[in-house]
Amino acid sequence: MGVNSPPSAVLLVHGFPSSQSLWKGIVPPLAEAGFRVLAPDLLGYGHSRAEPGADLGMAAQARYLLSLLDREGIESAAVVAHDVGSAAAQIMLAQEPRRVRALVVIDGVYKSQWAMEAVRSIQDWDPAHAARLVPILARRLGKKVMSDYSSEDGVRLIRAARDLRPSETAELKLSRVPALVLWGERDQYLPVETVARPLADQLGAKLRLLPGGHFLPLERPSEVAGALLEFLTGNSAASRPLLR
Repeated sequence: MGVNSPPSAVLLVHGFPSSQSLWKGIVPPLAEAGFRVLAPDLLGYGHSRAEPGADLGMAAQARYLLSLLDREGIESAAVVAHDVGSAAAQIMLAQEPRRVRALVVIDGVYKSQWAMEAVRSIQDWDPAHAARLVPILARRLGKKVMSDYSSEDGVRLIRAARDLRPSETAELKLSRVPALVLWGERDQYLPVETVARPLADQLGAKLRLLPGGHFLPLERPSEVAGALLEFLTGNSAASRPLLR
């Protein structure tokens, strides 16, 4: 990176039902390495509020993220995405390939495999009892995953779940960019063999397994940050610099 050149941008995209807090252990190492890091809440998630009737699906989120890059004056960014947030990232790559300089998918989705069986009960949740949802998810997924939500946010999570549509990526054609797939060895929602490996093949990416489950950025922040920095700066022996 030249003395007068702007820092390379990295866009961190969380999934469902998490928020930008997923990246709290990832942002500081990337920023310290000189990257310009954006870690927004998706529309309707975390501290972000959506207008009544707004589409919270991942195609709509992709448009929101592209508009965020526009507002920030960023022509292209490395996109690092987790869970169904990787659907938004893949849609960005398919629709606006020049805006995605590199792609990292962490425990994400592949075609129509979005682990919707784990979301179905939330989609079917009675909004009249929405106050019970966040405490139950916090016990099931961990308090760190749900740290930006209160019992009052149950209705918003039901709405977000109902807007998840695997059809949005089922037939997606992806351009090739430098890519990496990171996966938890014990991901109980999106298995390595049926999701991670075919996704890596589709992207032409290296698949790297890390000890942990589905929420790797929270479970293994040091390992995830190290893998991202190695990939983005080209510090591995076989890599060329991507963003410097």
